[in-house]
Amino acid sequence: METRAVIINKYGSKDVLEEGQVTLPELGEHQVLVRVKATSINPIDWKLREGYLKQMFDWEFPIILGWDVAGVIEAVGSAVTDWQEGDEVFARPETTRFGTYAEYTVVDDHLLAKKPANISFEEAAAVPLAGMTAYQGLFDHGHLKEGEKVLVHAGAGGVGTYAIQLAKEAGAYVYTTASEKNHELLQSLGADEVIDYRTTDFRDVVQEIDLVLDTMGGEVQLNSFDVLKENSGRLITVVGAPDQEKAKEKNVETIGIWLQPEGKQLSKLADLLQAKKMKSIVGSTFPLTQQGVYDAHALSETHHAVGKIVITVD
Repeated sequence: METRAVIINKYGSKDVLEEGQVTLPELGEHQVLVRVKATSINPIDWKLREGYLKQMFDWEFPIILGWDVAGVIEAVGSAVTDWQEGDEVFARPETTRFGTYAEYTVVDDHLLAKKPANISFEEAAAVPLAGMTAYQGLFDHGHLKEGEKVLVHAGAGGVGTYAIQLAKEAGAYVYTTASEKNHELLQSLGADEVIDYRTTDFRDVVQEIDLVLDTMGGEVQLNSFDVLKENSGRLITVVGAPDQEKAKEKNVETIGIWLQPEGKQLSKLADLLQAKKMKSIVGSTFPLTQQGVYDAHALSETHHAVGKIVITVD
């Protein structure tokens, strides 16, 4: 079937974004067709748009960007048993060239989770990629335990807002970095101490940290080794390959992670959302138009957006 979408037909700046009609692939037996109500922006979207990931994803054009979705199931594949038309769902679909900046998208059934009834489609669309990245960084790779000290860099960002809440829910002591205007928000999410990175070097404030979750890379990532607990600290980053030499010096563990989408894990996050133990911070919303996505990418590229940037689909 055809869907209206915001697409790219070549790599480049925000100017390559355009509206178009795309023919979606046939529905596989373990897939569902979702009518998209909302999607959200993640840095992978504009990194891919710029062409930085073309070695990893060698796709033909047109490409529909976007890998978060909340919406309603319109059709189900022949072997789908757990889902039916009309179900309200959210997901982080597989990374294909048929993304979610569209009115319709195809999702593998094992990646779906039921949208909690007490949150909006916008709040649900904010969760999958950022929420599962935070979860996998803290627990699957970081092995965070109750009573440990965790430092979440860029706490006001998409991954950061979920990581603070998840770490607090797990009983950790949570430090985070953010500009002063976001301190109150992050304290309300459960951060024990918020460090203003503009005026303070976090290394002057924290030490003996069990786990650092890094979404910044570069100098911040490098400096994070200085605050880790020797022999048992862990540094998990979602940006680039961390310095193994630095890790050896302090005998700490470090790993760069790439999200593994998973419906069961997303359902755990849905339970927390349903129980009001976690919430989405939707900082801004834009419409599914060329201009709307252009403006959303511009905001995301500043690295100063608060919470998640969501695209709503009429």
